[in-house]
Amino acid sequence: MTRPMRIVPVLDLKGGVVVHARRGRRAEYAPLRSPLVDGCEPVAVARALCAACRTRTLYVADLDALAGEALNEAILTALASVADPWVDAGATTPEAAAALRRAGVARNVVGTESLGAEARIDPPVVLSVDLRDGRLISPDRRLAGRAPSAAVPLARALEVRELLVIDLARVGAGTGPPLDAVEELTTALPGVSVYAGGGVRDDADLRALESAGAAGALVATALHDGRITPSSALRRP
Repeated sequence: MTRPMRIVPVLDLKGGVVVHARRGRRAEYAPLRSPLVDGCEPVAVARALCAACRTRTLYVADLDALAGEALNEAILTALASVADPWVDAGATTPEAAAALRRAGVARNVVGTESLGAEARIDPPVVLSVDLRDGRLISPDRRLAGRAPSAAVPLARALEVRELLVIDLARVGAGTGPPLDAVEELTTALPGVSVYAGGGVRDDADLRALESAGAAGALVATALHDGRITPSSALRRP
């Protein structure tokens, strides 16, 4: 029997507040405005998202750290007090991974956009296959611009059990999730739980992702505007 889809709410952190991500244009991200919560303070938003999905699992993108600035360790520590955060902060060194552990982060998410040839990563990690318009984002010339399946050898080398596939061009755009990439990766990596993000709009998209083999979906905009509700979260993590 196929397991129901798992919904993982998304929190994008920039400048100490939660921002509304759209199409990966990070310089344009504005502070979050949502009917679920007053303001954009990270812990308050985390509480609201976890309550909306009846979960403790939360995906957090530390956009400052991804841009090369300092890790928001104090905020991540506060988030870890109310949720079990999976955090993408570009932690590609042992020192950065140790900082996430100190903050109480549940999973170190390492994205292909952060993976250059000099990266030193020790398992366990969650690999994020970062795309723009269906093609890989990476400073590594062996990956940049290629199809999602080009990340399969990396996933195997890192011995990942969980993998994210996120198309930044779809984030906040309401254009639907990256179904083709999900199918490629679930076929190539049996036994790996694949979570899809970017463009997830409604229950129909959740069903389509489930049919494509996804274990779950990363969702932000559709939660804030009410198109996906607690009843959509059929499995409670």
